[in-house]
Parts: sequence; C-alpha cells; structure tokens
Amino acid sequence: MTAPATDDHLAEALAAGVRRWDEMGWPRPAAMLVSGSGLAVDLDAARGPVPLQELLPFAAHPIAGHPHELELLQPLPARPVLYQRGRLHPYQGYTPDETVFPIRLGALLGAKVLLMTNAAGGLRPDLRPGDLVLIRDQINLSGLNPLRGQLPEGWGPRFPDMSAAYDPALRALAHRRAEALGLAVGEGVYAGVAGPCYETPAEVRMLRALGGDVTGMSTVLEVIAARQMGMRVLVLSLVSNPAAGVQETPLDHEEVLAAAAHAHDAIRHLLTALLRDPELL
Repeated sequence: MTAPATDDHLAEALAAGVRRWDEMGWPRPAAMLVSGSGLAVDLDAARGPVPLQELLPFAAHPIAGHPHELELLQPLPARPVLYQRGRLHPYQGYTPDETVFPIRLGALLGAKVLLMTNAAGGLRPDLRPGDLVLIRDQINLSGLNPLRGQLPEGWGPRFPDMSAAYDPALRALAHRRAEALGLAVGEGVYAGVAGPCYETPAEVRMLRALGGDVTGMSTVLEVIAARQMGMRVLVLSLVSNPAAGVQETPLDHEEVLAAAAHAHDAIRHLLTALLRDPELL
C-alpha cells in the first residue's frame, strides 16, 4: 500500500500566500498578532491595511467586530509584526484548515511568536465583564482539529506536545508588563466550543466542572496549528459577559462588542508594551 498523499492543495495555497506577501514588498514578520471580536485596536501601522482576502484562497465572510484586514506593525526597528485584525471561525462555515490558514501563513513567513486576543464568557462567578485573563491552558470541545489529514512533514511533528501550549515565559512577561501599567490581569483555562449559539446553563455547569474558567468559539484550533509549527503562544481573553446561568439577563453579541470597546485602551497599552519588549523574542 502507498501512503496517503500530502494535502498538496493546502501547501500550494500557502506558498501562493507567501509569494503574495513578498510581492507586496513587506518585510517578513518576526511575530504575529491576531485580534478577536471587537478587539481590533489602533496600533501604529508601518504598512497597510490590506484586505485579508488578498492572501486567502477562499472567500472571507464578514462578521461584526472582525474587519478582516492585515497590517504590518514596526514596534521596534528590527521587529516587523504581522497584525491580523479579526479572525476566522469554524461556525462561519470554514473548515479547520481554512480557520487556521492565516496562522500557518504567519508561521511560514517566519513569525516565531503568536499573540492573540479573544472575547470570552466568564464561567466563574468572580469574573466580570471587562476583566482580562491570560490563558494558561485550553480544552478543545469543538470536535475539530486542524492536524487531521496528511500535512507536510516540514510543518512540524505529527503528534505535537500540548503540555505547555500557552508559553509560561510569555505569560510571566505579560504579567510583568500589566503590573507596570497598573492593570489587573488574571489567569484561566479556555474552553473552546463550536458555537455560534451561546451555551445553555447546563452546558456552562459542565464546562466549569471540566475545569474551564472562560469559554469562547475561537482560539483552540489556532493554538494547535501554531504549536505544531513551532510558534510560542500568548493569549489574552477579555471577559465580555458572564456565561449563561451566571447572570439572569440573556446573552447578546452587542454586549460582547460593548465590553471590547470599553477595554480598548487597556488592551492597546498592554499589547504595545509586549510588542516593544526585548524579551518577547
């Protein structure tokens, strides 16, 4: 029997994305930043924005709070950063490979560190809208995995270790920068679910029993792909709302965007400090 063929279409599409990046004349990034729902912050861009669609081999579907743009940041002279404003979600109809396509592209362009933000529901009663939480671990309950199939061997191990998927040293650095800025930042476990509906009160009780502190519909697939390709990962969650059953009022996406807008300055200051920190890379 012959071995299954590598997913040549995916590899070719990513190679085309790398060529398109170089054609734009942008320097290869040392790090990558991805912003979540309503969390696209105004950072000083050296290049861009350009539509994310220009580097995708499939159609990008619009969603509130996700501009789907790429910028090149230059927080330090020798540190170009690829900034993806808005992410892709499986619940929009993307396959796992499509969902993590920008992450794989960033890794192939040379980014060694992946910073991400997301908006999440607070599973613990002590978490309030506007709280910031650094993710230390994840539970993938989406039923999806971007490593299924026959991926190129050069992308990383077939069975990547996920015991320290969220880099402890980067997390410690983020705590130091947050403290210097006077920001209160906690830690927690991110429970990734499929969405797009919010969880029921019974499901929230289950997520808490499994060890989740915050929950959302993104991030887990991106972290798996990033770790397979050797990227160090740091994720900052904004608690945008208490999860179902933690409060009496119904959940609403507009509430998520409002919480993100309120926390805009704090997130921008922390991200700027991290991107400029010599210890990031």
